[in-house]
Amino acid sequence: VASLVNINDHPYCVVNLRDLSQQRAHEKAVQKLAQQDQLTGLPNRVLLIDRLRQAIAVAKRYDRQVALMSLNLDRFKQINNSLGHNVGDALLQQVAGRLSLGVRSSDTVSRLGGDEFVILLPEINSTRDVAMIADKMISHIAHPYLVDNQELAISPSVGICLFPDDGVEPEMLLRNADAALFNAKESGGRCYKFFTPEMNTRASERLALESRLRRAIEKGEFQLHYQPQIDLCTRRIVGLEALMRWQHPTAGTVSPATFEPLLEETGLIVPVGAWVIETACRQRAAWQRSGLLADDCTLAVNISPRQFASHSLVDLLQQSLANNQLAPQMLEVELTEGSLMHDTDATRRMLNELKQLGVRLSVDDFGTGYSSLSYLKLFEIDTLKIDKSFVDKITSDKKDEAISASIVNLAHNLQMLVVAEGVEHEAQLQLLQQMGCDIVQGYYFAKPMPQDQL
Repeated sequence: VASLVNINDHPYCVVNLRDLSQQRAHEKAVQKLAQQDQLTGLPNRVLLIDRLRQAIAVAKRYDRQVALMSLNLDRFKQINNSLGHNVGDALLQQVAGRLSLGVRSSDTVSRLGGDEFVILLPEINSTRDVAMIADKMISHIAHPYLVDNQELAISPSVGICLFPDDGVEPEMLLRNADAALFNAKESGGRCYKFFTPEMNTRASERLALESRLRRAIEKGEFQLHYQPQIDLCTRRIVGLEALMRWQHPTAGTVSPATFEPLLEETGLIVPVGAWVIETACRQRAAWQRSGLLADDCTLAVNISPRQFASHSLVDLLQQSLANNQLAPQMLEVELTEGSLMHDTDATRRMLNELKQLGVRLSVDDFGTGYSSLSYLKLFEIDTLKIDKSFVDKITSDKKDEAISASIVNLAHNLQMLVVAEGVEHEAQLQLLQQMGCDIVQGYYFAKPMPQDQL
């Protein structure tokens, strides 16, 4: 600020100077915080939307296309939960680096949160170009990573939408890319899908189902059914499997295949799984007091991958057993192969704690998951369950028969019991008995049923 003054009839100019460098640096830092993801340094949603608006304006002017890719990492939550958030964050930083190196200088790679990345591709000539970029990106991201001296493998799913075909506003394009991403994950992951209008309908149905699930939890609409497990030699009931059912007040019985994957994906499986464990233990104790079940009759509960990764699982089991004065050996914890796929310290600690607790351990759907059998050597598993998909064709498909027989031999050589699921016919039963299978369950003997019918 400058001003003129007269002193003794002489004019002087008075200049006030103020250093604004700190203020400018602060303003720049604030703007950076507002537009940049703090973990990866990538543009965040605010900056992405701004650049997407600019790309749309240019595309309108020159009659061009713009592509938007929504990218998500398959099974990232499992890695985050089992190895810790520090490892998860380091993995995200490496993924961000690979994504940035794999695009053109005119493209924008952004992170919206968690493992959700969005890539903006302006000036696209054809959908074939976008498909080639997506293919290259999936292959690039799927190469193993080294984090804290651990090799981690993870793959992405990608949803793609195009301007102007799939939307003309940034928010609409983001929604449609997310709908395509959901479709890619439904297809098994490690793939890309282009948006179609039908995907929005499915996404809306999914949101409605999630809302109904939350209400079902609040209103207690879930119940447990129990399916007997039969000893092939004595034909006695030697075990029961607790299976969750949803009795909707208007839609009736909802298939577990419809709601269980969504429970797992949303994290609702953790509170619902806690209810399953407590309810099953309470019912097993009631049968014990009434003398309806022998002491050696186990009750199996299914533990999902997310539950297995939860630090509270052992405490929850211990508390439920204590609350119901139930001996630990009466409870069997069924785990999926996916839960045991990583030979990690966390997995070993969890299994050791479960064994120390005294519960039995079984591997559900054995043979349908991962090819490595090392966990059978490393962990103290009590039971292997032959998946229903093998039992279904065991009498008509020699390969399924051979696989089933191999599982029986493998389990017995490792001092484990074998349970065959989905037995529906006498011929299946006879063949399994010839193989030396120990226990069977399926509609041949009984469907899953409420405790009063059981």
